[in-house]
Amino acid sequence: MEFSLNDDQVAIRDMARGFAADNLAPHAAEWDETAHFPKDVYREAAALGLAAMYTGEEHGGSGLGRMEAALAFEALAEGCVSTSAFLSIHNMVAWMIDSFGSDETRAEYLPSLCSMDRFASYCLTEPGSGSDAASLRTSAETHGNADYRLNGGKAFISGGGTSDVYLVMARTSDDGPKGVSAFLVPKDAKGLSFGAQERKMGWNSQPTAQVLLDDCIIPARNRLGAEGEGFTFAMKGLDGGRINIAACSLGGAKAAMTAAASYATERKQFGKPIADFQATQMKLADMATEFAACQLMTYRAAHALDAGDPRVREKSAQAKRYVTDRCWHIVDEALQLHGGYGYIKDYGIERILRDLRVHRILEGTNEIMRTIIARRILKDAKDGTLAEGFDV
Repeated sequence: MEFSLNDDQVAIRDMARGFAADNLAPHAAEWDETAHFPKDVYREAAALGLAAMYTGEEHGGSGLGRMEAALAFEALAEGCVSTSAFLSIHNMVAWMIDSFGSDETRAEYLPSLCSMDRFASYCLTEPGSGSDAASLRTSAETHGNADYRLNGGKAFISGGGTSDVYLVMARTSDDGPKGVSAFLVPKDAKGLSFGAQERKMGWNSQPTAQVLLDDCIIPARNRLGAEGEGFTFAMKGLDGGRINIAACSLGGAKAAMTAAASYATERKQFGKPIADFQATQMKLADMATEFAACQLMTYRAAHALDAGDPRVREKSAQAKRYVTDRCWHIVDEALQLHGGYGYIKDYGIERILRDLRVHRILEGTNEIMRTIIARRILKDAKDGTLAEGFDV
């Protein structure tokens, strides 16, 4: 079993880390405070190949694996979690178009998404359909000979009102998950509108709003795949999305932990640095150990996705559940080590804490991750393959 990174992976990680240090970290607090969406910085990231990392090279993607993407998102999130998280969503949409779109669709959309001349949003969640995604009610009915009419609404959409392209999951029949199809809706489509910008606890450098479809007419060529395949596409997208969000959690935790260790060597109480106190040392040791476990679990899931592991859904759910929970805890401990200063915005720890909190909710809540994991365990127990399920 190989735990080291190859030269290309190290180069990708270091490139992303350098970009984050120069272009994200210096502005993260301001973007959070002013709710600024840094389109120019995203396009600089796209110029480095970070907007379509695991999209094929034919239309401008980087053609990398999920391991390389996880390393990049972790490094980027060291500079700004919120900005990096939106980039992961954009990457997921580009990959879904590349994987499931027609040649015509790929040629039409991918070049501008790879360069981020156009921004993309993913629209699955609805006001009444969150964890139970298969119960979504947004509808898509045939209209004329070559169009669809979409009606409904999507909630909590990152990039809502700002993105140029919306990948919308809509119901084309009442056949449960098999009745869901995937559609690309351009921002200028007639009947597409947006709710007010949400006022959020974190992720403030990316806009969030409802996406509203009122007799929204789009051409049939904007459907990805066949009717009824959308839910399958969505779940495959989420396998990777969960790994990405775990990686973003790693980056935020690493930034907070690094700041806490440095602060502990400088902050003096009772005549000596607080790093000299055993209580501080024990806390730092626990944080570092939890972080190492989180990193290994994320990389294992990314490797499983690259390798076509049939258990990738379970492994990505495990990574998402464990890593987002424990990284948030690591940041909370980093804040505690800062004492009152950790609560002050100037130190940046409270911003990371706020940004990481939503990671335990989106891409499937951590409660749903537990359901996915437990369902596989029980299936294995019934099939007599439980021991294999616990293998690496």
